[in-house]
Amino acid sequence: MSKVPKETAVYTHGHHESVLRSHTWRTAANSAAYLLGSLKPHMRILDIGCGPGTITADLAELVPDGHVTGVDHAPGILDRARATAAERGLENVDFGVADVHALEYPDDSFCVVHAHQVLQHVGDPVQALREMYRVTKPGGLIAVRDSDYAAMTWYPSSPGLDDWLDLYRRVARANGGEPDAGRRLKSWALAAGFRAGDITASAGTWCYSTASEREWWSGLWADRTTASAYAALAVEGGHAEVGRLEGIASAWRAWGSREDAWFAVLHGELLSRKPTP
Repeated sequence: MSKVPKETAVYTHGHHESVLRSHTWRTAANSAAYLLGSLKPHMRILDIGCGPGTITADLAELVPDGHVTGVDHAPGILDRARATAAERGLENVDFGVADVHALEYPDDSFCVVHAHQVLQHVGDPVQALREMYRVTKPGGLIAVRDSDYAAMTWYPSSPGLDDWLDLYRRVARANGGEPDAGRRLKSWALAAGFRAGDITASAGTWCYSTASEREWWSGLWADRTTASAYAALAVEGGHAEVGRLEGIASAWRAWGSREDAWFAVLHGELLSRKPTP
């Protein structure tokens, strides 16, 4: 077992309904496509930062002869994850609380260790990757994917959305995270001791442009900006007053109402195979 410091960062988003509106939309297909071609039916998978469990459940369906363990640092969200698995009749999945800096699993335990949108929120992503590597079996895979806020782009231009991006990045960093994680995944993996020749680094996107996509994406960010843990942390940390948050929320809704609006989220992706002895 690993004996290392515990998490020091604060999770910026929390689990307000506006956050879960986004998290429950995520699937293995739209969030882990870079990994899926490597999965085999017998595999044992650890899904770190599983949240409400939608990706976890998809992974369990893809390894019917294996098993998936979903873990999260926040105990409260795991009831939602268990309900997701139960609704889909999955019996090869379980859930528990874990800190990615100090995973309570023996060395060489899992065929695949997966983390989606996790490393941007942790206090020490290099240590997190060391732990992910440690509990992966020789010949197994470590798979991580994180968005990169500075690389997000949209049209038409909006001073309110510019303000949103600047504010979010400052709040996230004040909480101990790194919002521009996507571009750093390969560097972090090398610092954690991964061999360059074992790493496949790639990129993926989410794009929102149809009327329903714009309404959904702008609405959840408008609500998140005024009602989520992120909103409270922005105010309590002295980063913004309530009036500024309300202005940003209005800018999101105005952007979403534009027929020509378009938004792209860039993600860094990293797939690394642990060498066999």
